[in-house]
Amino acid sequence: MTARSLFSFLLLSWAGVCVGQPAYAVDAQVVVHADRPGAVIRPEIYGQFAEQLGHGIDQGIWVGEASAIPNIKGYRKDVVDALKAIHVPVIRWPGGCFADEYHWRDGIGPRGQRPVRRNLSWGGEENNAFGTHEFMDFAELIGAKTYIGVNVGGGTAREMSDWLEYLTADGQSSIARERRANGRDKPWKVAYLGIGNEAWGCGGHMRPAYYADLYRQFATFVHPSGDDPSAIVRVASGANADDVAWTEGVMSAAGELIDAYGVHYYTLPTQDWKKKGSATDFGETEWIATLHGALHMDDLLNRHSAIMDKYDPKKRVALVVDEWGNWYDPQPGVASPPLYQQNSLRDALTAAMTLNIFHAHADRVRMANIAQMVNVLQAMILTDQKRMVLTPTYHVFDMYQVFQGATSLPLDVRAPDYVFGNVHVPGVQASAGRDAAGVVHVGLVNPSPDKPVRLHVRLSGAQAKSIKGRVLTAPAITSINTFDHPGVVKPEPLAGMSSSGGEWVLSLPPRSVVVLDMR
Repeated sequence: MTARSLFSFLLLSWAGVCVGQPAYAVDAQVVVHADRPGAVIRPEIYGQFAEQLGHGIDQGIWVGEASAIPNIKGYRKDVVDALKAIHVPVIRWPGGCFADEYHWRDGIGPRGQRPVRRNLSWGGEENNAFGTHEFMDFAELIGAKTYIGVNVGGGTAREMSDWLEYLTADGQSSIARERRANGRDKPWKVAYLGIGNEAWGCGGHMRPAYYADLYRQFATFVHPSGDDPSAIVRVASGANADDVAWTEGVMSAAGELIDAYGVHYYTLPTQDWKKKGSATDFGETEWIATLHGALHMDDLLNRHSAIMDKYDPKKRVALVVDEWGNWYDPQPGVASPPLYQQNSLRDALTAAMTLNIFHAHADRVRMANIAQMVNVLQAMILTDQKRMVLTPTYHVFDMYQVFQGATSLPLDVRAPDYVFGNVHVPGVQASAGRDAAGVVHVGLVNPSPDKPVRLHVRLSGAQAKSIKGRVLTAPAITSINTFDHPGVVKPEPLAGMSSSGGEWVLSLPPRSVVVLDMR
């Protein structure tokens, strides 16, 4: 079929005339430009976030050596194994809002002697059993880089500098000897240092000019030890969602000292923080609203990147989305720790859409940290005593890990929109990348709750001799994995692919995420 005849065929299909296909089927085309390589998709885009909050760490990651739950030096073995399997590249800790009330000395030394503090951000008390050594050793255990958030709102530059010395010094200073006395001989490596968190809000309710001056002060005293002190990436506390004025103020006043700039964005089905919507009890109105909200990430990144380009046209400064994900209301009538929520097929689709957007912005977006890792917001994993369940979002990160370190490839997508009410989203949303072995990976989302897509896939500038795929879908848009039924939403091999004249044809099931490997 020629390109012209294929386009005519697609137009007929979109009009509802599709010979040999069910009336509800949709036809679409994806062309991957394998001859136009872009930026590398940094593995850190698949980063995680773990805050001293609810059961995110206590009972989620950490149970202590004496626990009856199988553990590795206090870390849940099932959680460790699951995180290692998806190759988590970087972890952000201790917050979040908690970072700007955290004093690192509370979390070192014998656990039984550590102070108990009120958790001013999230309620309850913090016993500090999980501190510097526990976090750094955990990251080392699962093979992840570390992203430390330092206390700017309630701390000092001297406190930050001392913490860095404790973490990285290899000499005979008093602080280095203190670390050794606490059980760690060799220094750790700190990859990223967050200088404050949400300085516009819980981190101090600052104005951009004031925070920019504080950032300049703190950044000046980032003096890690080791062979390459410049290896630490200094991350500025960036904007809340669409607040481009914050980006303008901070970049204009401190851009030359910034290595990475953070942006936070959460998707709410209702866009109303007082009534966000349910994680599990929703219909098609909330379904498409959440997908549409997740797609706003693209516009948000374009607008912040445009301002960063004014002050950093060579793109030296990374844009990092160090908090993102879906945020829902607590389940009514159920007592649960703060910010615990279930995770449905809807969350899987928004995760894949967001990762596709990050791939498209790989020249500027070089790290992201989904909120959060375990038991909090859009988590990878949920735990309950000895039980653990992998969420639909976990499975997307598993399927998409093939993109870590791949070279992004542009693509063209032709598909009729999925429409419900007055809300439109692309009928197929996608990204592509080529790995070091030359395999082209294509991530695809079919957002329609009930219509399959007959998809034509072609490589431009290359030819795929073979193809295989995995698909993630489930019986309903509200499908979830529970402790009693953990396999309701899980990936399966994608069948039924055929080729003709260098083009592959396959079916995207309704409400699905698909990853193709084209060789």
